[in-house]
Amino acid sequence: MDHFKRPGAPVFTSVEEERRYRKERLAGAFRVFAQMGYDYGVSGHITARDPEYPDHFWVNPMGLHFNSIKVSDLLLVNHKGEIIEGKGVLNQAAFAIHSAVHAARPDVVAAAHAHTIYGEAWSTLGRLLDPITQDSCYFYNDHAIFNSYTGEVLEKSDGEKIAKALGNKKAIILQNHGLLTVGKTVDSAAWWFITMDRSCKVQLLAEAAGKPVLIPSHIAQLTRNQIGSEDIGWFSFQPYWNSIVKEQPDLLE
Repeated sequence: MDHFKRPGAPVFTSVEEERRYRKERLAGAFRVFAQMGYDYGVSGHITARDPEYPDHFWVNPMGLHFNSIKVSDLLLVNHKGEIIEGKGVLNQAAFAIHSAVHAARPDVVAAAHAHTIYGEAWSTLGRLLDPITQDSCYFYNDHAIFNSYTGEVLEKSDGEKIAKALGNKKAIILQNHGLLTVGKTVDSAAWWFITMDRSCKVQLLAEAAGKPVLIPSHIAQLTRNQIGSEDIGWFSFQPYWNSIVKEQPDLLE
């Protein structure tokens, strides 16, 4: 028996099972984000592509607090901005950003964006994160900057510009706005967001204290290759999932 082998994301035999799984993980991610303090008014959204209809995605209704979102609250939206299933208000910025990202990245199942204190603070500097810790190496050569803030993202064309700037990377810093992460599972997208916001906090604190020592580029790249995979992203979120579903089982309703 290999004691070091990590479990991975499940494989499904039907789209119904996979849809239910994605929706459960999506509701759970919102609850985790609430515990992290990522909720802020009506801002913030996480989406999950529907496994049967790839041009549809599930998203939180605008105005519902992250800490109360259940599976039954989620909206199914198509790439025209029409609500196909569920009741509630669709956040126009969520549609503009996420529809463009999902359309540009067929490999992406989930995308996460929220207005967090440290993500917003770092975004004002218009800089990529430096490889100053093992955790920040998750994003070494694997995140981008969108440096054209022109107000709230309400037009699909604005979302397309963000998707273009993201390219094939796992995360993007939206200058003067915040962070956005993507993944092949809801779990990995949520984990990338959590650790990216934390990396922003660490670098802000480190630079306030002095000049951080950079990890050499070849070691930073090696570290990202070791810890930056989708499988590790999925696995790293499991303690959060196991805890939140035990504490707040109503999210499954």
